[in-house]
Amino acid sequence: MARDVDEDVDHELLAVLLPKMSASSKQQEAEDSDHNPQVVVTPTGAAHSIRHDRSLWRDLTAYWILGLCNNYGYVVMLSAAHDIIAQFNDEVGDTGKGRGVPLVSTGAILLADVLPSLFVKILMPFFPFWVNVRIGIAVACSAAGFLFVGFANAEWMALLGVIITSASSGIGETTFLAYSSRFNKNVISTWSSGTGGAGVIGSLSYASLRALDVSPRDTMLIMLVFPAIEAFAFWLLLRRPQVLPVTTVESTEELISDDKPLVGFKEKLSYIKHLFKYMLPLCLVYFFEYFINQGLFELVYFENIFLDKASQYRWLNVDYQIGVFISRSSVNIFQLNKIWLMSVFQCINVVYFLTEVIWFYTPTIWIVFVIVLWEGLLGGGAYVNTFYRMSKEIAPGRQQFAMSMVVQSDSYGIALAGFLAIPVHNAICELPAAVRSVVW
Repeated sequence: MARDVDEDVDHELLAVLLPKMSASSKQQEAEDSDHNPQVVVTPTGAAHSIRHDRSLWRDLTAYWILGLCNNYGYVVMLSAAHDIIAQFNDEVGDTGKGRGVPLVSTGAILLADVLPSLFVKILMPFFPFWVNVRIGIAVACSAAGFLFVGFANAEWMALLGVIITSASSGIGETTFLAYSSRFNKNVISTWSSGTGGAGVIGSLSYASLRALDVSPRDTMLIMLVFPAIEAFAFWLLLRRPQVLPVTTVESTEELISDDKPLVGFKEKLSYIKHLFKYMLPLCLVYFFEYFINQGLFELVYFENIFLDKASQYRWLNVDYQIGVFISRSSVNIFQLNKIWLMSVFQCINVVYFLTEVIWFYTPTIWIVFVIVLWEGLLGGGAYVNTFYRMSKEIAPGRQQFAMSMVVQSDSYGIALAGFLAIPVHNAICELPAAVRSVVW
């Protein structure tokens, strides 16, 4: 089956790696499974590829599209947060003293957009992995979310649409990342790039359609095409996995102890502590990031420039998503294992934005655009490097559960940011309006 397998290969190791495979069936399985080339491992640790995968592009392309469609609705709801609030809230803060912005911050939309997703992500790793059922529910919820927000005639209806969209994103992300363990590891890269693309395409498409005076309802109806594209990519473009990948191991004992799939609730729960090194830095990066985006973004305002207040918020989101897209697409060019370093830089960004919205000392919006782009680069880089590291460092038999657990980390950070953003936003709204002395 392989080109260079020594005749004295340990029979016990072969029995573990290739169970129930007779000599006559080996060649057939290799021919049927050209989507995830297997390797055979010699006792010295050398791995040999079975064959070149000529149709790998289908999996890579499908995962890019799935990343795009899964996160698209989530991004659109955050981009539309200012408009959703303004649609049902006419009252603002004390216009004589305060900043003249709604006391309900976009952090409220953030919570509606992340808490259902977080709840789903916590539960999914412990449920049966019925991938077709999960994706069917995710696609249906995504479409329903757009419809609820588009036809909303009350605030509760719009928020329900955001909640349903959030649940769809959570189901999809946990399922697709767990499913990626059965494919070539580069699908992690294309998935991450697709989620970054969702940020750019989602925020840009919403801002552009609103700039063209397309109504909020028609905007949401146009976006119904994305759940349909997601269904196409998963059921028609993505190939079905045939054989789980095999990792390089040094001994049969190592394979048995470290590579065997996790079975049962207790065993899975015990394994979580090994994932903290991935979870904590990612959680911190997203906590700082979304505290800025949903608590402080809408308070950054430059008067008498080419963009009005609502447009500034939309285009700052577009700028941020461009940074996310660039960094999430760069893992095959540049890798950074020290994710904690990104959390430190993101904390510095928080300090800048917090002082900026209080004192308005930045002379031009272009400086803000540069810092927001940097913020997006940090967030996207933390995400893609975390999961890419996991695809290399965690045994394939445990990747499905590990991916499903670690993907919760960003949601923990985002949820905490949403809770903190609301009181901080409201406190800043009560401050006397600052005056920007110089505007370029």
